[in-house]
Amino acid sequence: MTPRTLPNSPALHRVVAVLRSPQSTFPLACATEVFGDHSPAIPSRYAFEVCTEHPGPVRTRAGYDLLVTTGLDALEQADTVLIPGWEQPVDAEVPTAVIAAVREAHRRGARIVGICSGAFVLAAAGLLDDRRAATHWARAPELAARFPRVRVDPAVLYVDHGDVATSAGSAAGVDLCLHLVRSDHGAAYAMRIARQMVMPPHREGCQLQYAELPTSGPVADSLAPLLEWLAGRLDQSVSVAEMAVRSQVSTRTLTRRFTEQLGISPGRWLLDRRIAATRALLEETDLPVEAIAHRVGLSSAVNLRRRFHEALRTTPAAYRRTFRADEAGTETKTVTR
Repeated sequence: MTPRTLPNSPALHRVVAVLRSPQSTFPLACATEVFGDHSPAIPSRYAFEVCTEHPGPVRTRAGYDLLVTTGLDALEQADTVLIPGWEQPVDAEVPTAVIAAVREAHRRGARIVGICSGAFVLAAAGLLDDRRAATHWARAPELAARFPRVRVDPAVLYVDHGDVATSAGSAAGVDLCLHLVRSDHGAAYAMRIARQMVMPPHREGCQLQYAELPTSGPVADSLAPLLEWLAGRLDQSVSVAEMAVRSQVSTRTLTRRFTEQLGISPGRWLLDRRIAATRALLEETDLPVEAIAHRVGLSSAVNLRRRFHEALRTTPAAYRRTFRADEAGTETKTVTR
């Protein structure tokens, strides 16, 4: 393996978070950890800042104030507008100034992102009309009732439409932010940030696994030991039957557990991990496709190309060119989907 050094981008992607009293600190911190400054080992790709409708002290739910000196005019230069939660009384309206600023940013091409209850701001601005959207499972009924044109999905961790994106509860904001980084700069760069945060670059399952259960009952056996075992054997052919033997259950029981806990089949989960490993190897090594295919357990270059195209609608060669630094030391940031 020959690691490739990711160069510094000449133009930073500007992420501006809109705050409101009382501001929830956790979703804001999650976004800051992903888009803020990192260690010298991780090249800067984003510039992160905050603003508010009325500059000055912003009360937080943690018992301290944040001094925010920038107003909504900061959104005029934002590449991504982020709403890290939005706390206000039930049925209270989002301020018209905030709606106008968000709509204008979206109109000129900025990406608008709502974390957790931040989806309410996007819905109020009309950006989620006739679209799927995510929010915290406990607030999904309220979002659906207040904005009937929004197709609220209470199960998913996040929904990304390209121009707008929403996430489930606060921690799912990390999942969404890392997904956006992955879309902007590739899987390897997102993985670097995730490693620094000491968390998986992609969390499995849906948010329903965290929702309150209507009745008490036994907790399903965790798949974590099996997933860890599989992750260390991506270069090997592993059947569902072999997974079941490893877990000491029937194939039917194993498939049911995957569906309940992760929302996908065992085979789909394993293929997704193989594709993720392929992306990282294409971005950070010069290994030929045939060698990568054997390293990630896809047996041949032909099979890898077919699976890769099914997953990402592009070829391994095109994907590698997209994220390979050019002779000038810059990096392309778009992926053919």
